[in-house]
Amino acid sequence: MAQMQGRRYIKAFLKGFFVAVPVTVTFLDRVACIARVEGASMQPSLNPGDKQVSDVVLLNHWSIRNYEVQRGDIVSLVSPRNPKQKIIKRVIALEGDVIKTISYKTKYVKVPDGHMWVEGDHRGHSFDSNAFGPVSLGLLHARATHILWPPEHWQKLPAKLPPERQPLQKERE
Repeated sequence: MAQMQGRRYIKAFLKGFFVAVPVTVTFLDRVACIARVEGASMQPSLNPGDKQVSDVVLLNHWSIRNYEVQRGDIVSLVSPRNPKQKIIKRVIALEGDVIKTISYKTKYVKVPDGHMWVEGDHRGHSFDSNAFGPVSLGLLHARATHILWPPEHWQKLPAKLPPERQPLQKERE
């Protein structure tokens, strides 16, 4: 009898496991996940000042499913230089916008269709569009919406564009 109970328990566990794993994987892939942000490129918005503590953010995949981002959003994307790495940057300009670059090979860039211009908040400490140019929207991974950890950093991440980084010409609002 005890052996029968054990088998029933294992069978129920396996059924639950084989349902829960695909549901969880699908959720993490399509809806949202969390990620730890490392480095100084997004300071002071993320990882402000403290080198020992990395912010943990909520990455919303669902909100960018149609590549809908706005200027000022903090996004996660596949690095144009290393497809195995994800980077987190702020969207500065969208397709059709003309942007004055900081250290790119040309002083002004018109962002091509299907692309965006991204930069880190910490000027000079960020590997961003000023190094690799406009980024294809196809590399977009998720939008960072909230800081979840550490508790003293808890907040919703607003879409804010530094006034000095406004595009010179905006194609769409």
